[in-house]
Amino acid sequence: MQKSFLQKTWVVAGIAFLCSALWGSAFAGVKIGYELFQIASADWAAQMVFAGIRFAIAGVMALVGGSIVAKQALIPQKQTIPKIGIISLFQTILQYFFYYIGLAHTTGVNAAIIVAANVFIAILLSTLVYRIEKMTAAKLFGCVIGFLGIILCNLNGLKGGIHLSFLGDGFIFLCTVASGFSSVLMKKYAASENPILLSGWQFLFGGVVMFAVGLLFGGKMEHITGSAIAILLYLSFVSAAAYSLWSLLLKYNPVSKVAVFGFLNPICGVCISTIFLKEKDAFHIFTIPALIFVCVGIYIVNHKKQNA
Repeated sequence: MQKSFLQKTWVVAGIAFLCSALWGSAFAGVKIGYELFQIASADWAAQMVFAGIRFAIAGVMALVGGSIVAKQALIPQKQTIPKIGIISLFQTILQYFFYYIGLAHTTGVNAAIIVAANVFIAILLSTLVYRIEKMTAAKLFGCVIGFLGIILCNLNGLKGGIHLSFLGDGFIFLCTVASGFSSVLMKKYAASENPILLSGWQFLFGGVVMFAVGLLFGGKMEHITGSAIAILLYLSFVSAAAYSLWSLLLKYNPVSKVAVFGFLNPICGVCISTIFLKEKDAFHIFTIPALIFVCVGIYIVNHKKQNA
């Protein structure tokens, strides 16, 4: 029942949109968190400490919630531990290490466009490298249409031209590659493992590693208030809920069917930032057409006539 229910297109669309909305809110949430904890944009070590605590708490949240639902403690078996380590390496440690450093050396527009490429990477890895599913013209065309939507969404920021740097845009691209591997590996391992168990433990392990790295390089979080703790707990919930739900979708559906909804993340981020951060310039005349392009791309990839 659970498997067939989670394979219905409208269910996938609803859950994936919820995940995208949660992840979209994280863009604004992280900015608010940096402000409340008084973490400078260039202080990557403090950002690692912040991220490490966030993901460690997210891991605990996912494991407690998953254990309650499963009515038993989600304790990994010996053969599951290497899988957790590999997923954590790509999903949490490498992805966010490259993301935080890269974001400090590039523009938000460049980062949003490059990160959106993780949809292509995830689908290419699942079809050409791991051969979990077949590549089709519909998948490729749908991804191109969705990616054009992301470019439209960020068109205002591109008026000054594109200036690339390895430490900035190169690191963001490496973050994107790590994210793509994470999706495919979760799909592969979740076939025989509980995806919530994998999600929770990989967050916990990755969070501890990031926290340790941040401390090692002098990262600190000294300005602690009730509001700061509240936003930290919210961001932890976002990671725990969104990635756990995303993992469930990957377990029962092709990577392409789920990954393409990732194009909604930056769109949701723009809308939420406009509301909560008062970034009125983020929402512009191209935002609605961009959303239409993204939705069309998602429809093409998930159309029932697709045979793969």
